[in-house]
Amino acid sequence: MNGAAVLRATAGRAPAAPAACRHDTQHEFLLAGHGPLATTGVLLIHGLTGTPNEMRLLAKGLHRAGFTVLAVQLAGHCGTQDDLIATRWQDWVDSVRRGADRLMQHTGRPIVACGLSMGALLALALAIERPKQVAGVVALSTTFRYDGWSIPGYTRLAFLLPLFKALGIGRRSVFMEAPPYGIKDEALRERVVSQMHAGDSAAAGLPGNPWWSVIELRALSAHVRRNLGRVRAPCLVMHARHDDIAAAGNAEEIVRGVRHAPVELVLLDDSYHMITIDRDRRTVLARTVAFAQAVAAQQAESPAP
Repeated sequence: MNGAAVLRATAGRAPAAPAACRHDTQHEFLLAGHGPLATTGVLLIHGLTGTPNEMRLLAKGLHRAGFTVLAVQLAGHCGTQDDLIATRWQDWVDSVRRGADRLMQHTGRPIVACGLSMGALLALALAIERPKQVAGVVALSTTFRYDGWSIPGYTRLAFLLPLFKALGIGRRSVFMEAPPYGIKDEALRERVVSQMHAGDSAAAGLPGNPWWSVIELRALSAHVRRNLGRVRAPCLVMHARHDDIAAAGNAEEIVRGVRHAPVELVLLDDSYHMITIDRDRRTVLARTVAFAQAVAAQQAESPAP
């Protein structure tokens, strides 16, 4: 899960020794496609502190439609907080590059990059860097900044975090998650929060965003925003109108910034941030399938590379 609500200040603790950067892939999963859509691959990218598991419902729906699907595991994720803060945003981009290469080994064609929250930034980053590899982008709950209605005002001071890091402050500090945890459906929220606090980060992610990882997200955000004009792939942008973590203005920024490719914006009325699992999940799936089918149809009209 993604976002933050309550700050747990632990800056007074002695800093732990740096952890080695984790590039594990044991929690990512590949679903081989079937029928005429099998040669169109969809790369699913989870968010900060999240896991491939948060993309599983979307993955299963895309696979039922015939697509080949890979849900990638980002570097440093599905482990400990130390694993995560040992990584930088470039490591996360490298995970996405690796996933795209692996997926194309199965399909032989450019892919659809689909990301949730920070994963949407990574999907756009891949489209910016490798325009010939990305045939379409699906950006879900894009998070250039934490500015949803549940985010406390003090997070506006996040621009100070690089200074804290330079001073060695805040390595163990975390923006903790709080209700509604990105989920409008109360029964689902209860189940997911129970998993999140059970200590299994591979199932539901970490229960908060480390300060130093938020620094990396902000750097990634700045990189993508500067380069949105380089996106050449068509984009489907879906966002909850009342997103509690990242306001709808994040999605509108893609509409304004991508000038050389078509962008479709869909605003959802019955979900919060985690739209892949919340009440609008069927709409998210249907729109994503239709978008990927359109990409596949366009690819069918041109020879494989």
